[in-house]
Amino acid sequence: MAADAIVLGAGIIGVSTALHLAQRGKSVVLVDRRGPGEETSFGNAGLIQREGVVPYAFPQQLGMILKVALNNRIDVRYDLSALPAVAKFLGRYWWHSNLSRHQVIARAYAPLIEHSVSEHDALIEASGAQHLIRKNGWTQAFRTRAKQDGEVAEAERLKREYNLDFKVLDAAELAAKEPHLSSDFVGALTWVDPWSVTDPHALTLAYVKLFESLGGRFVKGDATSLAQTATGWKVSTDDGSVEGKDVVIALGPWSDTVTKPLGYQFLVGVKRGYHMHYGTTDNKVLNGWTMDAERGYFLAPMDKGIRLTTGAEFALRDAPKTPVQLGRAEAVARTIFPLGERLDKEPWMGARPCTPDMMPVIGKAPRHKGLWFAFGHAHHGLTLGPVTGRVIAEQICGETPFLDTRPYRPERFAI
Repeated sequence: MAADAIVLGAGIIGVSTALHLAQRGKSVVLVDRRGPGEETSFGNAGLIQREGVVPYAFPQQLGMILKVALNNRIDVRYDLSALPAVAKFLGRYWWHSNLSRHQVIARAYAPLIEHSVSEHDALIEASGAQHLIRKNGWTQAFRTRAKQDGEVAEAERLKREYNLDFKVLDAAELAAKEPHLSSDFVGALTWVDPWSVTDPHALTLAYVKLFESLGGRFVKGDATSLAQTATGWKVSTDDGSVEGKDVVIALGPWSDTVTKPLGYQFLVGVKRGYHMHYGTTDNKVLNGWTMDAERGYFLAPMDKGIRLTTGAEFALRDAPKTPVQLGRAEAVARTIFPLGERLDKEPWMGARPCTPDMMPVIGKAPRHKGLWFAFGHAHHGLTLGPVTGRVIAEQICGETPFLDTRPYRPERFAI
């Protein structure tokens, strides 16, 4: 097979990139070892986070660091045996999370987030996936007035600086919005701008179907077989060798399996996460995407049931599952909402690829012609798939990207 471009990785980033290239008339082969959207993109809270302009930072306050060190939380957990391997990443992550540096990063990150909903909207419309989308934002529910006041103050700042919209709810208004939540909460904050997805995997597959309707082809193959040729790149697949002028590495947490052999050393860690779907008792209903802000877990009313998602687990990418956080979250969630039986045979686990400066790697490789990088999106892979796909496709096609991609360039790392 011959193509203009090969995209390695069929998560939401790779699929969106392949689709944008196909929309520009390029012949594209999308390659993954599994089916589209079956790895990290499969499990998430299903949010297109237009409000997510501030990347998730490493705690800076000593008190919070000590609380995390106890390793008994839902929102963050670490595998003690993995700490030596991830210490360098965590140290740089902590350094970049300093308030002044973090604010600079947020301003550089915001343009990607700003276009997240509009870029998804174009692909949702073209792929006929509107039935998977809800446009009523998501809600943080608060157990204490102090937590609510602090989050509302931060929301006011983000509204001023980034043109975001939100609503503050008192306990009665939250009860009207979510009548089957318990009375543990004193109020809430609803972010108005984000969209939610009732089946993230189905959305990825809808984009794949659109890609294939434009002449694109998906094949299973081995990304680690990537090799440079006299005219471009080739990779081995179940359907034979594929050759293309350009290749995009969009392998998420597995990107290093291809970049390292090519001589690129990116400091990328993973934040593993878990989810489980549940029924409800007595036909009770959760109307919208809801976060228990003090405890750090999400309840999302998806097509497959109520999806309970956990925070971040710092562990080795390929270590066995340790769904401790899920068990903790389930125990708390059952006290505030009538969850029924577990609907999945086992907890799902995925690994979010994270850079220490909390921004993705997007752009041309500095030492190889026709090699492009698109990975490291951390918690915002679903959110930023179409934005990333568009700017990579624009660059490959010789167009001027519709936003400034310099903050995300690979050269910011010592490679």
